[in-house]
Amino acid sequence: MNSIFLRIYGGMCAALVLVALLGVLALHLLNQARGEQYREHLAHGTFSLMADNLRPMDEIERRRALVVWERLLGIPLSLQSLADVHLDLGQRTRVLRGQALVEQTGPYAAKIYRLVSDPEQLVLTGEVQQISEQLARATIYLLADELVRYPYAEQPGRLAALKRDKGFGFDMKLVTLDQAAMDEDQRRRISEGDTVMALGKGGDSIRVFAGLSGTPWVLEIGPLYQMDPYPVQWLVLIAVLGLSLIGLIVYLLVRQLERRLRGLESAATRLAQGSLETRVPAGGADSIGRLAAAFNGMAEHLQRSLMIQRELVRAVSHELRTPVARLRFGLEMIGDAQTPEARHKYMEGMDNDIQDLDRLVDEMLTYARLEQGTPALNFQRIDLSALVDQVIGELAPLRVEVRVTRGLCFPLADGGEVWVEAEPRYLHRALQNLVSNAMRHAQSQVCISYQVGPLRCRVDVEDDGPGVPESAWDRIFTPFMRLDDSRTRASGGHGLGLSIVRRIIHWHEGRALIGKSQLLDGACFSLSWPRYQGKS
Repeated sequence: MNSIFLRIYGGMCAALVLVALLGVLALHLLNQARGEQYREHLAHGTFSLMADNLRPMDEIERRRALVVWERLLGIPLSLQSLADVHLDLGQRTRVLRGQALVEQTGPYAAKIYRLVSDPEQLVLTGEVQQISEQLARATIYLLADELVRYPYAEQPGRLAALKRDKGFGFDMKLVTLDQAAMDEDQRRRISEGDTVMALGKGGDSIRVFAGLSGTPWVLEIGPLYQMDPYPVQWLVLIAVLGLSLIGLIVYLLVRQLERRLRGLESAATRLAQGSLETRVPAGGADSIGRLAAAFNGMAEHLQRSLMIQRELVRAVSHELRTPVARLRFGLEMIGDAQTPEARHKYMEGMDNDIQDLDRLVDEMLTYARLEQGTPALNFQRIDLSALVDQVIGELAPLRVEVRVTRGLCFPLADGGEVWVEAEPRYLHRALQNLVSNAMRHAQSQVCISYQVGPLRCRVDVEDDGPGVPESAWDRIFTPFMRLDDSRTRASGGHGLGLSIVRRIIHWHEGRALIGKSQLLDGACFSLSWPRYQGKS
C-alpha cells in the first residue's frame, strides 16, 4: 500500500468496522433498555391501581380480590414478601421506590412486581403472557370497577385524576358512543357489553373500547404502540453510507496532499540529479506548506554552500599557485647560484613562501571548522580593555612602521566596568584578525576603540589606509574576497580573515560592520554584540 489515500482509507475502514461492532452491541443494549422501559411504562399504571386498592384491605379481602382479578383478567396474581422474591439489589431498589418492575420471561411474557405496602414490604406479582393485550383488558376492568363508584358526571374527572396519580403510560378518556372512532358493528358490540380492540391509522397501534354499564360513557384506552426496536439493518445502512462519505471526503483531501507530495518528491529527485535551482511552491500554512518551505530553504542553503565551495576551490587553487610557482623558481635559482649569499637569498625566499603556505592552510582549516556549525561555546566574563591591550601587544611589533594605539574608550558610567560576556578564545581571534587586516592596509596608524553600554558593546578598528570602496562593503566579508587581485598581493593575506570574524561574531548574536573612518580617513571595521549572551 504505497498510496497515502489507501493507507488512510484502510485505517478509516478498520476504525469504522470497530465502531460498527460497538454500535451493534450498543444497539442491542439500547433495545433491551427501551423494551424494559416500554413494558414498565405499560404496566405501571395498572399494577399501581391494583396495589393501591389492596393497601387498605386486610388479608382475607386481599385474597378475595386477587382471586376475582385472576378470574377476570386471566393473569396469575400473588402477594409475596419482598425477601421471598428473587431479585437483585438494583431490582429491589426500584421496587422499593414504587416502580413497577417488569422482568421479561419470554418474547412477549413477563413477570411484573409492584410494592403494595412499604412497612410490610409486600409485593404484588403478576405473570403476563401477552403484555399488551392482557394489560389493556386488565386496565379496562380495573378502571371500570373504580369509575362505577362515582356518579357518571364525575367519572371523567376521576379518570383524569387516576391517570395523573397512577402514572399510566398511555392515554385514556371517556367519550360517548357517537364520539368513539368505531364502525357500526363495533358500536353494536359495545352496546352488548363487549370489549372492542380497533387498529389505529397506519396499523401500528390499537385502541381498546369498553362501555361503562349504567352510563353513556365509553372508556377509550390508547393508542397503544408496539415497541419497535431499532433494526440492525439501519446500522448497516448507516455504516455503508458513512464509509462512502468518509471515503469521498478522504479522497478529496488526500488527492491534493498526494499531488503536493509528488511535487516534493519530483523536486527532491531533480535536486539529487544536480538541478540546484529546483524549488517547489511553498503556499499554505499546513504541514506540507511548512515542509515545502523547509525544502526550499534546504535547497537554497545547498546551492549557496556548493557555490561557496566552488569559489573556495577556485580561490585556493589560485592562492596556492603563486607560492608554489615561487618555490619552483627558487629551486631552479638555487641550482644556478654561484655564491653562498645568492643561495641564502633564494632559500630565505623559499622559507617565506612555505610560511605563506602554512598560514593559508591554517586559515583554510580554521574557516572549514567554523563553517561546520556552531561549536560548544563557553561564554565567560572577560575584561574588554585587557583584551584590547593584549592584541596590541601581540601585533604591534610585527610592523614597527605602523603605530597601533587605543582610541576613545567608553566604559559604563557606574564604576567604569568594561567586562563583557563572550567566548575568550574566539573573540580574541576575531579582534586579532581585524587588527592584522588594518595593519596590512594602514600607512602609519591603526586605532582601536570600544564602547560598553548596559546591554550592548562595540569595538571599532580604524586605519589610515586607502579604505574600502562602498560598492565592496557587501562583499568584504566573503571568503577569499580581495580588493587587489594582482599576483603580487602587496597587501598580503588570503581573504579568509574577515570571513572568520563574521562567523565568530554571528555566534555571539552580533554583527560585523564596515564603514569609513571619521578619525583616520581610512576603513573602519566594527563588531557589535549583546553584552549579556542570551539577551538582545
